[in-house]
Amino acid sequence: MATTLAKDSSQAAAKHDTAHPKGVTRRPNWLGGAIAWLWLAVVVVPIYWIVITSFKSQSNYYAENPLVPPSEPTLANYQMVIESDFIRYFINSVVVTVGAVVPAVAVSFMAAYAIVRSGRGRFLRWTNSTFLMGLAIPHQATVIPIYLIIIKLHLYDTLLALILPSIAFAIPLSVLILANFIRDVPKELFESMRLDGATEMGTLWNLALPLTRPAVVTVTIYNALTIWNGFLLPLILTQSPEQRTLPLALWTFQGQYSINVPAVLASVVLTSLPILILYVVGRRQLLAGLTAGFGK
Repeated sequence: MATTLAKDSSQAAAKHDTAHPKGVTRRPNWLGGAIAWLWLAVVVVPIYWIVITSFKSQSNYYAENPLVPPSEPTLANYQMVIESDFIRYFINSVVVTVGAVVPAVAVSFMAAYAIVRSGRGRFLRWTNSTFLMGLAIPHQATVIPIYLIIIKLHLYDTLLALILPSIAFAIPLSVLILANFIRDVPKELFESMRLDGATEMGTLWNLALPLTRPAVVTVTIYNALTIWNGFLLPLILTQSPEQRTLPLALWTFQGQYSINVPAVLASVVLTSLPILILYVVGRRQLLAGLTAGFGK
């Protein structure tokens, strides 16, 4: 019995020495923890202020402490925003975002697959170089050419005028990210699919797509967030109130309710909800796509 206890004690001591080498002591990182809590406060406090202020009346906003919850919460601000054609602006943003993200991700995925699997051709090498070149051109530098092209195509003040440039802007970065993920798929799997008689299109959708799903979700959410929050293109390429998207309408609300701050913040909350829901739905795939490669 004593021998067994001594053996267990020696094994426990060995594990302890392995987990904590001699001469190494754990010290709490007080500075890192303080900076983390400070950054959390910097991020959370403005969001908290926006949410609680959106439930305050205009008179209570100026009379109460800005960081104290409303004594008499009200939904009048949200009702005011919704009655000001907010639903129309929301539908416009959904149409532009979905209409741009779906074709951009589909084209980018097929282009990335072609570049990785058949990248020896001169045309594909030139295409890949063109995509990479698109990353070096700032969007602001292309506003005037895009405006002239849209005018020539008679698409000015339409939602299609927002969708087409958004697709073009989303493709370069999407191709770069998706191509890097497709390169990580073992070549033996592609060869096995080919020996089984699968076509390139079948290999694309049945093998490459399931294995790179985190990257596809990451690219989709990133592009959706960028297009949903886009302000420059709607400002330049639309004119009538019927074609406004939410960011441009939010700017209009700010002008319309320049004194009624709670109404402006209520429109901010309603504008941010779809993106928050999208993140909650795809957060696992998004985090997997963002952290993939760090463990290699």
